[in-house]
Amino acid sequence: MATKQPPPLMKKHSQTDLVSRLKTRKILGVGGEDDDGEVHRSKISQVLGNEIKFAVREPLGLRVWQFVSAIIFSGVAIMALTFPDQLYDAVFEEESVNSKTPIRLYGGALLSLSLIMWNALYTSEKVVIRWTLLTEACYFGVQFLVTTITLVESGRISTGAMLLLASRIFFILITVYYYYQVGRRPKKV
Repeated sequence: MATKQPPPLMKKHSQTDLVSRLKTRKILGVGGEDDDGEVHRSKISQVLGNEIKFAVREPLGLRVWQFVSAIIFSGVAIMALTFPDQLYDAVFEEESVNSKTPIRLYGGALLSLSLIMWNALYTSEKVVIRWTLLTEACYFGVQFLVTTITLVESGRISTGAMLLLASRIFFILITVYYYYQVGRRPKKV
């Protein structure tokens, strides 16, 4: 008995045809740019994401600034909690304060913000770093406005208060700079 040999497998020409491959990739949704400008090489990388996309290209000095901010916030918070009279005297150069409670509450709020600053120091997530910098900039802005209004209402301008106002403007500028640098899209190489 003669067995009939099956016909040889025919190679499909559509896989070698460039137009067919491009049509297939278009149907799958790979090969083109997405909203972030990323080009996905496969459906798997598109679904799982590209880990390089999440890595933050940190501006020079960002971690140092975060560390300095955390130290400043913690130091002023501890001083406000333990020595409220001395903190008030250093800024407004007045002898006594009516109540220590508002200054201690300020210290507690500042201590809470300092915990956020310390935790942001150890993260690499862009969104967390940006929100922390925005929180810091808002705090410095509000402190600048409150101190300015208090000085205008009291009619006294002290050296400590002017130094505080100047430092707050400086801190706002640094924080806003890093906020925009972290949020900037990386340049395509």
